[in-house]
Amino acid sequence: MPRLLTYLFAALLLLPPSLLAQSTTAPQTTPDHDGQHDFDFEFGVWQAHLKRLVHPLSGSNTWVNYEGTSTVRKVWDGRANLGELEVDGANSHIEGMTIRLYSPETRQWSLHWANSRDGELAAPPTIGCFKNGRGEFFDQEDFQGKTILVRFVFSEITPTSFHTEQSFSPDGGKTWEANWIATFTRKST
Repeated sequence: MPRLLTYLFAALLLLPPSLLAQSTTAPQTTPDHDGQHDFDFEFGVWQAHLKRLVHPLSGSNTWVNYEGTSTVRKVWDGRANLGELEVDGANSHIEGMTIRLYSPETRQWSLHWANSRDGELAAPPTIGCFKNGRGEFFDQEDFQGKTILVRFVFSEITPTSFHTEQSFSPDGGKTWEANWIATFTRKST
């Protein structure tokens, strides 16, 4: 890699995660799009099918499958929401919570995750927006002593189902490895 590119990449890694997520990786909404109701499709109770890569960024291809329920509630007339996930897999159980907050100033969402195992909000949040029916959210994190990019995507959204996928990139977004893939189907009320 030419020396200038090496310096630019190193400088990029030193940027604060929030600046990186907002300025270089997250797609922007159009100026006339107010995205405060972009998550309205998700309000309700969902059957969750999840698969999780056991050892991300290790070359492993061992996945664990989970089944359970996700419930998403509207907060602040849709400008925020609270999601609860409870799934069971082979010898493991996940209870998680996501808090999503809409910023009218940036017209972006911040997604905050917590799980019952440690009882803390994960930092930093993923930040992004919806464009053309697809939500993309990004952050920069430390993972096993290395700085990586994280991408979380909502796609294939219909009134009765949607898909999510979390991926890690150890190379500044050139390649992505999926490690958390979920399909949600609306439960009858």
